[in-house]
Amino acid sequence: MGALHSSCLFLGVSNASSVQPVISIERTVFYTEKAAGMYSPLAYAAAQALVEVPYIAAQTLSYGIITYFMIGFERTIRKFLLYLVFTFLSFTYFTFYGMMAVGLTPTQHMAAIISSASYSLWNLFSGFLIPKSYIPGWWIWFYYICPVAWTLRGLISSQLTDVETIIVTEGFKGSVKEYLDLHYGFNSEMIGISAVVLIGFSLLFSGAFMASIRFLNFQRR
Repeated sequence: MGALHSSCLFLGVSNASSVQPVISIERTVFYTEKAAGMYSPLAYAAAQALVEVPYIAAQTLSYGIITYFMIGFERTIRKFLLYLVFTFLSFTYFTFYGMMAVGLTPTQHMAAIISSASYSLWNLFSGFLIPKSYIPGWWIWFYYICPVAWTLRGLISSQLTDVETIIVTEGFKGSVKEYLDLHYGFNSEMIGISAVVLIGFSLLFSGAFMASIRFLNFQRR
């Protein structure tokens, strides 16, 4: 779990951070082209989002093939494909979040500051550092709107919630499946829901980016 949490968070943040300077520079060019009436803002924003998809897919394949077998997950087609799907969705919403942060702020530097704060909160409430059962009631709402929490839920649920190996820890003796359900709330029933939620985050962030390009203008004359 620690390897999945760290790698997805690190690579996701790397994706979001690397796309921000590109979006910031190209937005300046877009203002000029928009004034000349070359194309509509929505077409530009949609193209900016879609052009990232092939890169994310290639990154997912290279990362997934290496790490899946290195970690030692069960070698079945279904689990391997689910691993790739959740990894792809994770990289996608991180990338779109980085684009959205630039779109909603006047400068790349401000976007980086706001993004850093979000990453810290996502890391804290992902359900790994503080399991869901230990999160205070007045903060549990943030767990459910945390994209990284749904990434972990999808990845772990798709790989480990059918493992019947007996483990013994302090205060617990039972199967891996029972441990994950008891301490983290992970079970196989959440695989589909997790995928839908991650798709929703990707659409939300990309939609917010498109709206920012359409309605916000930070150009200084």
